[in-house]
Amino acid sequence: MNDLTAFRAVCFTSFIISIATFGFAAIALADARESRIPGQYIVVFKDGVENVDQVESDLLGKAYGERIASYRTVLDGFAARMSAAQLAAVKSDPRVAFVSEDRVVRAVGIPRIEASFPTLTLRGITPRAQVLPTGVDRINAENKTNTGIGAQVAVIDTGIYLSHADLKANIVGGKNCASKNANDYGDQNGHGTHVAGTIAAINNTQGVVGVAPGAKLWSVRVLDRFGYGTWSSVICGLDFVAGKGVGNGGPISVANMSLGGGGSSDDDCGNTNGDALHKAVCRVRDAGVVLVVAAGNDGTNTSGFVPAAYDDAVITVSALVDTDGAGGGAGSGTPYGTDDTFASFSNYGSAVDIGAPGVNINSTWKGGGYKSISGTSMASPHVAGAAALYIATHASSTWTGVRDALVASGEAIGSGHTDPSGNHPEPVLRADSL
Repeated sequence: MNDLTAFRAVCFTSFIISIATFGFAAIALADARESRIPGQYIVVFKDGVENVDQVESDLLGKAYGERIASYRTVLDGFAARMSAAQLAAVKSDPRVAFVSEDRVVRAVGIPRIEASFPTLTLRGITPRAQVLPTGVDRINAENKTNTGIGAQVAVIDTGIYLSHADLKANIVGGKNCASKNANDYGDQNGHGTHVAGTIAAINNTQGVVGVAPGAKLWSVRVLDRFGYGTWSSVICGLDFVAGKGVGNGGPISVANMSLGGGGSSDDDCGNTNGDALHKAVCRVRDAGVVLVVAAGNDGTNTSGFVPAAYDDAVITVSALVDTDGAGGGAGSGTPYGTDDTFASFSNYGSAVDIGAPGVNINSTWKGGGYKSISGTSMASPHVAGAAALYIATHASSTWTGVRDALVASGEAIGSGHTDPSGNHPEPVLRADSL
């Protein structure tokens, strides 16, 4: 049993206990997100190093390391398993800029356990008529002339269920970084499929409809069937996305990351504090891709949660409670707050740019079905879909231009929502003018 497998087993046991004891799965995982993976590292070469393949081979040979992944777009470097003594030999090499310890990341959607929030599924029965999800309704993204045609969005997550009737026509490709079969980028968890549906479920006669139903999707699987991954697997996915970014001549202009783990930002793309994930995220930004990320579900400041804390490179999204698809606070309450207030689980702080619906969000699920779940994971894809809408009509926009346009067109406090917590000055997403 390797370290990550053992870590998942412990977390899963704690997860079951927490549901029985507290009724809130995120409690079990709050501390687990900080975990570093013993003996697993990401090696970043200095800029300008030549013959990168040979350098990697030299260093792996020097350290007798076990290669996990190689990176050539967002980083020149690699991930490997090695001992402390072997690591010292690599760090002392003049061609190495820095080495990051590999860490665990996880999906940040909260499973529904309350009877009042049932799972909706179409598997094995006649598909129901299409319904408008409350989140899409709340941001007023329905029935728009602009459906995001021309924009392509990478879902960096657990993958996408490739044969889902509400998604398959919009899926154009992908990569698996969570296991050895790079072409097996289907979803074995459900989380990534849910995210994809909020972004771009097709406007047809069944199921649900996404924010940008005309946009295309890339399934970038970096998390396993349990919803866990590592910095090294996420960087593999980022490497793939950057290579296909519009700034590098590719088609991808938006990426969603509804995942995260412990870390912080040096506001220097990881170059000051030796953060390989931050450096990779900045390189995706520089490849012309707008990165939209979940703020996290621990009800704390985003400063300790990455990639949400990387405010020099990403659009960070908090979660709003909305139960009726309309502003004004007239909907029913939830365990996470009253209608049209920010969810109690949602992280907050100066790195957060915008809020979006993130409680009881109905979307596509693995197996061809549909499910309602909550989390900043569910809020983030509303913003990713809106970014696709904006880019479809403003193709040359920078990531800051997209961010600023979405923030400027957002709903201010008191114009449809309130913030009793005092932690969320950010506006709530609106798609009216996109």
